Amino acid sequence: MTYDVTSVRTHFPALDEGAAHFDGPGGTQVPDVVGEAVAATLCAAIANRGSITAAERRADRIVAEARQAAADLLGAQPGGIVFGRSMTQLTYDFSRTLAKTWRAGDEVVVTRLDHDANIRPWVQAAQSRGVTVRWADFDPASGELAVEAVRGLLSDRTRLVAVTAASNLLGTRPDIPAIAAAVHEADALLYVDGVHLTPHAPVDVTALGADFYGCSPYKFCGPHLGLVAASPELLATLHPDKLAPSTNAVPERFELGTLPYELLAGTTAAIEFLANLVPGEGTRRERLLRSLTELEEHEQALLDRLDSGLARIPGVTRYGSPGRHRTPTVLFSVAGVPSQVVYERLAARGVNAPASSFYALECSRHLGLGDTGAVRAGIAPYTTAGEVDRLLDAVREL
Repeated sequence: MTYDVTSVRTHFPALDEGAAHFDGPGGTQVPDVVGEAVAATLCAAIANRGSITAAERRADRIVAEARQAAADLLGAQPGGIVFGRSMTQLTYDFSRTLAKTWRAGDEVVVTRLDHDANIRPWVQAAQSRGVTVRWADFDPASGELAVEAVRGLLSDRTRLVAVTAASNLLGTRPDIPAIAAAVHEADALLYVDGVHLTPHAPVDVTALGADFYGCSPYKFCGPHLGLVAASPELLATLHPDKLAPSTNAVPERFELGTLPYELLAGTTAAIEFLANLVPGEGTRRERLLRSLTELEEHEQALLDRLDSGLARIPGVTRYGSPGRHRTPTVLFSVAGVPSQVVYERLAARGVNAPASSFYALECSRHLGLGDTGAVRAGIAPYTTAGEVDRLLDAVREL
């Protein structure tokens, strides 16, 4: 393995403050090249997209480059990349658009493993149309969502299934290709929340079988933004509410108002940064696959170190089963110490591992943790073995 975490860390100015950041699942730190791309765009001549002035052409180029970069990251088509303020906002937009085609008696399926951003938009859209919501439960002991838990809810009235590619609370990675096969056999659509998977593993939306795949650049070293990937052909069948003079072209008709060009430039820079995590030649897609594969191995080794270390500390409870097919995310609590207090004491030692349900409200409740959740430690591209040991030492001394 050629992953050099020491070299990677030199690109993150925020790390100079000295904290050990295990808060990446809520948003990673940002490399210098991303900040530079954002600043350069803000300071350049920019106008609404067009082909006449240099400022118009620059804006148009930035958008095209960001669509291509996102497509390279996800194995998608650039003409099917839709940008928005956040994954939550985009999911609400798509839920309202898709709900126009639903009828009373139709059904949608959501899971208790998901972040609320891939639950509530569908529940509320279903309620507005008299559509039945069916809930797929995961095993609270293992944290696993079985394919059968979804398949058993499908019927000829199912219109859409919403499921996470990786739990932002537990790191659990459901078998999305198998779920997709069952969903498509029922002639329904699959909306996948890829926010927590995308930063940690190579992604191919076609291989996953996702009809829609949402993710957030700020979770993979980019700026605060959201995007959804779908096939242009599928997007062409959908008709969102939009302003009368705005274009009806795909994917632009799903993007309300002027796009944040500086954030799109930052997204392109973040994806290029990921592609160069390890040295090598090839197309950007080839470099991304190589880099993210090695990143996954690096993070898995640190996850094993963290998991086994926590298992040896008396009074620590870990949620979900340790395993190799999960993102590098650990949810834990400490007997006799409220999780908020654990969070505060770790922070006082310069170890950032927050405590919450992290908007995975149904998941936290299903685990018996109520609305308050527990402490979450997530590993990122800049995490080191020394930082893992620093976290473990801090937990031992609580």
